[in-house]
Amino acid sequence: MKYTFIINPNSRSGKGGMVWELIHPELLKRGVAYDFYHTNHMGHATQIAEQITSDGKEHNLIVLGGDGTVNEVINGIQDLRKVTLGYIPTGSGNDFARGMKISKDPLKALDTILSPKEIKKVDIGLLSKAGKNRRFAISAGIGFDAAICHQVAISKYKYILNRLRLGKLSYVFVALNRLFHDKTVNAEVFLENQPVQNFKKVYFVAIMNQPFEGGGFKFCPKAKADDRKLDAIVVSSLPRLMVLMLLPTAFKGWHVLFPGVTVMQGEKISVIIDQPLAIHTDGEPSYLRKSISAQLLREQLRVFT
Repeated sequence: MKYTFIINPNSRSGKGGMVWELIHPELLKRGVAYDFYHTNHMGHATQIAEQITSDGKEHNLIVLGGDGTVNEVINGIQDLRKVTLGYIPTGSGNDFARGMKISKDPLKALDTILSPKEIKKVDIGLLSKAGKNRRFAISAGIGFDAAICHQVAISKYKYILNRLRLGKLSYVFVALNRLFHDKTVNAEVFLENQPVQNFKKVYFVAIMNQPFEGGGFKFCPKAKADDRKLDAIVVSSLPRLMVLMLLPTAFKGWHVLFPGVTVMQGEKISVIIDQPLAIHTDGEPSYLRKSISAQLLREQLRVFT
């Protein structure tokens, strides 16, 4: 079996490159047949995946990077049915690995790829906004969580915390800052074959394919990547201090027990808000929008687990 590695050497402030220096000799020692590509700019992983999979053949693509690199790769795959994805996590959040129960230890993650216990078929979401589509494996969102993703991406503190192996805290620090600066909005949430739900003073809406986002926040505890459903969480009508108190409980998924936190599930979920806010797919920020719509692709993706 042959594997093609797509490596983001700059993930987690250079950790990706260091992990590849550990993986590379291990592949040689085991006599594994492989090719590899290094990314060198944003969007490059998408271009590489598109180039590799444009031949219409079966491929084993192995991502060595963070959740953003996974997102880029799945957006470049030409036919999801012909790809089996492996993952060696080297990012700050690593929510894809967390949701798929893939070890953060590079050599253990490599073992999972070379000797998988299961090759699991997982759902892939499609976010539509302003006539453009983008796939996601973990989650998509609008509002507070997307604003956090944007600020973390450009924050100097992320680099410092990554060097200290505390990268996940960058999401916490940014969340505290955004909480007291961002405005709330009114929102309408549409699920297929259900009445519209109206929410006031909305902080964010996250549409989840897996339980975790933002470096371990278990926003939708019952979300599963293979159940052919999307889960969504709406946080609304709460004082900011109450949201602050709820954030730590979200690491355990206990926040869903409190008023002001609404969780729902559907095959297609649409959101309309009364003023534009930031959006994201798998933590990768995009432009401000007033509406988004998400559904699952018909095709699933095979993943080494």
